Amino acid sequence: MTTPQYPDAQGLSDKSKIVAGVLGILLGFFGAGRFYTGHIQIAVLQLIVSICTLGFGSLWGLIDGILILVNGGTDAQGRKLRD
Repeated sequence: MTTPQYPDAQGLSDKSKIVAGVLGILLGFFGAGRFYTGHIQIAVLQLIVSICTLGFGSLWGLIDGILILVNGGTDAQGRKLRD
């Protein structure tokens, strides 16, 4: 008998919310926190916005990093980031 796989089952990510948050705060201009968690499209968008706004878009990464530290977040597979 095989065990059924449930793709919607939520597990705990192997990524850390502390690392993602600190990367977002320190390197938010580059979208580093989102690259770390696997959200490639959001990370590229953060980078493009930062470049097009001459650096003012890096506030998005800063705020995103703070929110990840406070509220937690998910990785690209939807799993909750570990503490």
